[in-house]
Amino acid sequence: MPNPKRRHSHQRTSTRRAHDALKASGLSECPNCHEPKLPHRICPKCGQYKGREVVEVAAE
Repeated sequence: MPNPKRRHSHQRTSTRRAHDALKASGLSECPNCHEPKLPHRICPKCGQYKGREVVEVAAE
């Protein structure tokens, strides 16, 4: 297997790793209960999706 002849510099390593940072997930607001939720998913608080109840959530 081929091996690198010289080590990579710190700048070259940092440039490669510049895109490795984690991004914050894009949350949207539930139109029913106004809680933050992931887009295109059922709201975990009220159990609704696109204005209709999909999952029945137990009352706390």
